[in-house]
Amino acid sequence: MKQHTFKVSLLSLCVAGVLGMVPHAFAADAQPSVLPKAQPFPGQGKAMLLSQKDLMEYKALPSYSEPEWVNKLVKEGKLPPVKDRLPKEPMVFNSKGMPDGPGVYGGVFRMVSGGRPEGWNYNAGKNSGWGGTEYTVAECLTRTGPLTTIKKEEQTPLPNLAKSWEWSDDGKQLTMHLIEDAKWSDGKPFSSDDVMFLWNDNILDQHVTAWANADTYGKGTTLEAVDKNTIRWTFKEPRPTQYLYSMAFFRMCPGPAHVLKQFHPKYNKDATYSSYANALPADKVPVVTMGAWAPVYHKADQMIVLRRNPYYWKVDEKGQQLPYMDELRFKLSTWTDREVQTVAGNADYANMENPTNYVESIKKSKQANSPARLDFSPRFLGWSLFMNLSEELGATDDREKAIRLLSRQLKFRQAISHAIDRNALGQTMVRGPFSRPYAGGLYPEGVVNDGSVVYYGYNPKLAKELLADVGLKDTDGNGIVNWTDGPTKGQDLEITMVTPDGPGETSLSEGLVSMLREVGIKLIPRPMQGTQVDAALGASAYDFFIRRNDNEYIQPIQLAEALAPVHDQTPYWHKGTKAKPQNLLPFEKDLVTLINQFQHEPDLTKQLDILNKYNKVFTENVYHVGLVSVPGALILNKRLKNVPPGTPIMSFQWAEDSIMRERIWIDPKSAPVEELMPGKLLE
Repeated sequence: MKQHTFKVSLLSLCVAGVLGMVPHAFAADAQPSVLPKAQPFPGQGKAMLLSQKDLMEYKALPSYSEPEWVNKLVKEGKLPPVKDRLPKEPMVFNSKGMPDGPGVYGGVFRMVSGGRPEGWNYNAGKNSGWGGTEYTVAECLTRTGPLTTIKKEEQTPLPNLAKSWEWSDDGKQLTMHLIEDAKWSDGKPFSSDDVMFLWNDNILDQHVTAWANADTYGKGTTLEAVDKNTIRWTFKEPRPTQYLYSMAFFRMCPGPAHVLKQFHPKYNKDATYSSYANALPADKVPVVTMGAWAPVYHKADQMIVLRRNPYYWKVDEKGQQLPYMDELRFKLSTWTDREVQTVAGNADYANMENPTNYVESIKKSKQANSPARLDFSPRFLGWSLFMNLSEELGATDDREKAIRLLSRQLKFRQAISHAIDRNALGQTMVRGPFSRPYAGGLYPEGVVNDGSVVYYGYNPKLAKELLADVGLKDTDGNGIVNWTDGPTKGQDLEITMVTPDGPGETSLSEGLVSMLREVGIKLIPRPMQGTQVDAALGASAYDFFIRRNDNEYIQPIQLAEALAPVHDQTPYWHKGTKAKPQNLLPFEKDLVTLINQFQHEPDLTKQLDILNKYNKVFTENVYHVGLVSVPGALILNKRLKNVPPGTPIMSFQWAEDSIMRERIWIDPKSAPVEELMPGKLLE
């Protein structure tokens, strides 16, 4: 689940109007077919779609309240009154947008994580553990996770620490208004100083590995503080609205400047950049945060305990300060154990991402005494076969270079697609109606429509003919095609495939080996684990690789630059360097134009039109070979209230953010779960 944004430069291209694209002609003997329709499957949730104003707004309420045990501390003089701890206008979650309405106080939210916190200095790029801890400690200028609950025509970034903004007449300046009089969990004021410290001393400082860099928001972009509650962006191009998405998790999430400045070399002559990055190690608690809960306890490989933030700046419509639950805790285990523990009722929430567990988990959830329920989302988990399109980067011999040249030929990519029986592959992952053939590109169950997909379905006879057309024939009679020309003439076509160590990749790899063998290609899997995979892909040292897609194929907003070669490090299957630059194929240039146009188009309807055109060019040219897509599922303890139905496990963000945990409450009729640290705040 780890997600770390590369420091990359976007091309600042402004393309006016809607691109008139001349369709590429199909290869004469290729046979695109209709993508099979999506079939319903058990447990598919139906999303409750809202207007943004139905979800939340910023306003002062007549009165506020809090848990009685916290109010007791106020009466004892240990804490200011709740009205003095809240902003001038707190964020108010409206009752209309809550599936189960305003909640009651108390209870524990139990989670299991396979991640481990590197530390709490997320300004300097440290991850806070993954699996939900990262979304807990970091609040950002904008928010995108809950957009899964918003009507498609209103799916623009939600306000968060920035409660509103407006553009200048020429569209080159964006003025943002921060929440007024909000406070960090230690009671210190939050202000533009925190944002400017993140920008000036982390993002712009080349010695700090922040989650963004100076070019994330366009070359030449500047940021200034107008006053303590106002910041102003100045861009070179007009109205780059897509940058608002990149101001959400994890790029523009300011850490506490009043805590961090003392460790930064700019403000401390005895500090180093290494000591600054590691200034807030995982065992340094309590953590100062703007989040709903703050970590107060960490024991390596065992547990993280977080307690409610008494200065949290969000309330419900009744004036109840959020969160509802007093304690959030993470058992530190494995990602597989997360699913097992949640199905068993020992945890409250998990993302079920392993299709091999679907059928058995559904059976267990249907039992009368099951503590958990499953809520399946659209088919947003998809796997693809990626061919290395870099001509020479990472290639060390004639065979590897020849494979690269093959992969750059459309007929060869079409042949690979026609060789694959996607229905059979899907059934090896999970029996039943869950899987759907996937042609690659953006998911049709996401932002684009089925009509944007050009699909080269299973046709092994045609695959062999296409291979022959590109000079691959079985000249020695051993069942494997040979090169008939060039330095590899006479050699069998043997292709290696980087295969990550995951249950989905393993089952798909076995099927691909068999299917490609049927058309005369010897596919050789190279099983690898996390860091090995990253190293191979980073060095462009592979022929093919198989991988589950990232979330830009669901909602291409925060990482749209990964979808086309807008610079020499994207996409990751066609990289380049100054010494060995990319040699873009004609259709890749079209994709670059479309992605840059998308990133600078403020109108949502036009954005969708651009993405549908993009997807047609992508799938028509088989930019990567899609395999299958399946739904994910939220595993939810039945005692949880206010979880938005149909929330995908991954869309704009991971579901840990999308479900808005700060407004989830516990059914008081459910069996109580004992708090580990009852009555504890953050001191």
